[in-house]
Amino acid sequence: MQAKVRTVAFQGIDVLPVDVQVLVAPGTIAFTVVGLPDKAVGESRERVRACFRALGLALPPQRITVNLSPADLAKEGSHYDLPIALGLLAAMGVLPRESVEGFVALGELALDGSLCRVPGVLPAAIAAQAGGRGVICPAVCGGEAAWGGFDPVHGTDRPPIIAAPSLLALINHLRGQQILPAPEALMADDRAHYPDLSEIKGQESAKRVLEIAAAGGHNLLMIGPPGSGKSMLAARLPGLLPPLEPEEALEASMVR
Repeated sequence: MQAKVRTVAFQGIDVLPVDVQVLVAPGTIAFTVVGLPDKAVGESRERVRACFRALGLALPPQRITVNLSPADLAKEGSHYDLPIALGLLAAMGVLPRESVEGFVALGELALDGSLCRVPGVLPAAIAAQAGGRGVICPAVCGGEAAWGGFDPVHGTDRPPIIAAPSLLALINHLRGQQILPAPEALMADDRAHYPDLSEIKGQESAKRVLEIAAAGGHNLLMIGPPGSGKSMLAARLPGLLPPLEPEEALEASMVR
């Protein structure tokens, strides 16, 4: 049996599509991951095996081959655990193969079957939604992924986002035995408080330059000897800037 699940690879803030192809076939009992995986990806075999055992599932006594395509792209990180597990479940017939089509999956498996937080969910969600695909991710990342599933310009929802606390809950949801609530886009409650420009005595020309740069969106280069006030002035520049637009906030969050 063969199955395929879509996930992503990261190069900086660029998101590249990766197909996790799983083949379960007769042959020498083995569990092989190919496609330039790093050590974290290679160790996913043990996490998947332990997670299945915690759910009362056993890997088939056959040759299991997992190919991460494109094979010439280096794969890094633990977020490949979930797509590998979903591909195995689909190849074993536990999940209908069509239930994972149209989704991008990423998440790390704990040994007890729960799903752990992974970095890069926001850029992955934005790229998935732009391609018309839904997202499957850990529940702790649901608030982050929901920002990628919301159109900030028109305020319209895009393809669905499934945020599951565990692999068992995800299996039940995909099989229609349980309904997981849709995640809500979360925003940090704490607001940054920047030093105020009025606290600076003197430096009238420099303060005027800061105001012009902030108002016009200009670049600014400060040159001067140590102690002349460059850092003091620069620390007060963010307080002059207006709140980020939704698109700008998403881009800044992706970089962070």
